Amino acid sequence: MSSGELSESQQRIADAQKVTWVGFAINLILSLGKVLAGVFGNSAAMLADGVHSLSDFVTDVIVIVFLRISGKEPDEDHRYGHGKFETLATFLIAAVLVMVAIGMARVSIMLILDVIHGALLPRPDMIALWMALISLIVKELLYQYSAAVGRRIASPSVIANAWHHRSDALSSLATGLGIAGAIFLSERWRILDPIAGLLVSIFILKLSYDLARPSVEELMESALPAESNERINEVILAHPQVMGMGELRTRRVGHRVIIDVHVHMSASLSFAQSHRVTEVLESELQKKLGGDVSSTIHAEPLED
Repeated sequence: MSSGELSESQQRIADAQKVTWVGFAINLILSLGKVLAGVFGNSAAMLADGVHSLSDFVTDVIVIVFLRISGKEPDEDHRYGHGKFETLATFLIAAVLVMVAIGMARVSIMLILDVIHGALLPRPDMIALWMALISLIVKELLYQYSAAVGRRIASPSVIANAWHHRSDALSSLATGLGIAGAIFLSERWRILDPIAGLLVSIFILKLSYDLARPSVEELMESALPAESNERINEVILAHPQVMGMGELRTRRVGHRVIIDVHVHMSASLSFAQSHRVTEVLESELQKKLGGDVSSTIHAEPLED
């Protein structure tokens, strides 16, 4: 590899940082636009949506910092690399989403209670509605772009950040519906704004759980899903020199799959022959599972 070329791992980190920086710049513009639209458009909902968008800065910074760390090569203290820093970043993004959802739910519930007790929510201006529509379109496009890159490079933190963009798009959708109802319907329908905000906060809480669960499982050294272990079994047992399998242990370190397995081979095979079989198995596992696979195969002699 020439000095001007990037390794696969380096290219992966570069792609992840690029899409995150794009999101960072767009979030800056949108957040300022929402806050100004909320202030001058007399819309508490849009102002709250702008504050929600500010949380994207937190997740963007988390992804940028932790991806830089996770892209480091293995060292004396981290023999399997630094991939779990990316897993930790995904968990932190989920935690930020939880706090955002709780804050949105609290504000929405307070507004609903105010209306129930006779308060009148202010009528927002059209600038707030237009800002909500612009935010909805831009953030959905940003979600599609980020999610596509995240899936291509198999980055859970980039995918998690993409879902944060979509949560912001859904927030803008709810805000837009509430603002539209407040503008075009009678005064009593202005309660649609906080009701929609409450529903969005519930969705974000569910999304946070879906993001955090696999991260916690990985940090707790959970095994790969059953279907992945079945594919590993199929590859190993399909080799004609393999007479059986012993203990199979699997886990993830970031985007890397770690496999540790014992295979039974005939005691009549030489050491060199057994080693060649394990090399073939490692290559087949790489093809079958795809991505970055690190496998350690222990050959155990078995009397014929």
